[in-house]
Amino acid sequence: MAALALGGGGIVLITDDAEAGGEASASAPGTTGQATAATIDCPDVAVRLSQVPQQARPEVDAELARMDSQVADAYRRLAASGEASSGQWVNSQVLDPLAEQRSTALDRIGTAIDRVGTSPDNLASMAACTLKRDAAAPAASASPAPKGSPAPNASSAPAASGPNKSDFVDIRKVRPAAAKPRARSGASTGTFTSRCGRNEKKHFNSDNVIVAPGVSNGAHHKHDYVGNLDTSAFSSNESLAAAGTTCSNGDRSTHYWPVLRLRDGQREADADAPGGGQDGNVGRILQPASVKLTFRGSPVGKVTAMPRFLRIITGDAKAFTNGTTNANASWSCTGFENRQLKDKYPLCPSGSRVVRTFNFQSCWDGADIDSANHRTHVAFARQDGSCPSGFRAIPQLVQRITYNVRPGSVFAVDSFPEQLHKPVTDHGDFINVMSSSLMRKAVFCINSGRKCG
Repeated sequence: MAALALGGGGIVLITDDAEAGGEASASAPGTTGQATAATIDCPDVAVRLSQVPQQARPEVDAELARMDSQVADAYRRLAASGEASSGQWVNSQVLDPLAEQRSTALDRIGTAIDRVGTSPDNLASMAACTLKRDAAAPAASASPAPKGSPAPNASSAPAASGPNKSDFVDIRKVRPAAAKPRARSGASTGTFTSRCGRNEKKHFNSDNVIVAPGVSNGAHHKHDYVGNLDTSAFSSNESLAAAGTTCSNGDRSTHYWPVLRLRDGQREADADAPGGGQDGNVGRILQPASVKLTFRGSPVGKVTAMPRFLRIITGDAKAFTNGTTNANASWSCTGFENRQLKDKYPLCPSGSRVVRTFNFQSCWDGADIDSANHRTHVAFARQDGSCPSGFRAIPQLVQRITYNVRPGSVFAVDSFPEQLHKPVTDHGDFINVMSSSLMRKAVFCINSGRKCG
């Protein structure tokens, strides 16, 4: 079997001649046979570390960020070989060295946790990585769409790193979702909206202050920011509380998500920079046409105030390799928002905008503003709208972002290099920096059925 590995530096064809009974050998791109895109798939240590003592978290977070860099570097080596490579070459030059690096980092994580607690027993088992295959063909070699339907312009798509034609679907061919259940008696039906602009100030960076605090380029992809003007990897609760904001109501909360880029061959200012071209994120950054930040209530009862500096991540930036357990992407088009896509980009008809919607977790454990894996302190409501045992309902944040994208254009979300810009990797981030008085107002509006903001 052949695997076509696509990356920022070129194309690598990995062959495995198992049917012929021979050793893995190189073949030239363009030869006959089934070609599939491949990337590096590593166990996500960060998600599995749900219990890390507070004293050990800074050191553990730094090691996790270092492991992300190691995976990105290994993927770049795979992609930059510039010629067909055998499975043996991939193992000896990419996967085996990466496993050694990860093993050392995991040892350091275990040591850091052991100093103040007990480290998990299975850390060493997460060192090894594999190749993950993607059956989609590159966009540049995709066959044209049926006449009369919008399709990505294959000729303008980059030949490496995605997206693929199969990552797109005509929104008009998507089935509408079932209607949501009605709110129960006593539900909190109001909303509170913060108006924070469309990142007119061009606040961009490739940091992630929640996941990789203190680490420059910890995300390996560029983020759009609205709200707090201070947000970077080096922000603290104190600096966020003292910073200015783009929000008209004085809300200093920080909202961020990966930028969306038009993949038309144009160079962006970060074409040679970390988080941009150096991490496989190329093309012109699209400014949102609109950004709406709404907090809404619970369909089964009242909500309580969020604690200040509560951190919430929704979605999974590594969902292509991790699987969809934590994925929460929602793509659509204006006029068709009863049709939501999780693992496809929407092709919108003329006059319709691309829509990204991030529905955040609406249940909080009542104690923690964060957790070691940045997930277990919050939860999604059950199907009936109630919170899991031990959690309480808080205002649910919904980030809705729209873009003007010409029909037929190739676009993609920024991602970690090895995630191949898959739509399922989309995610949103939030740190609550509302004042206590503003949060009280939001809760009052939501619980009393008012629409405020």
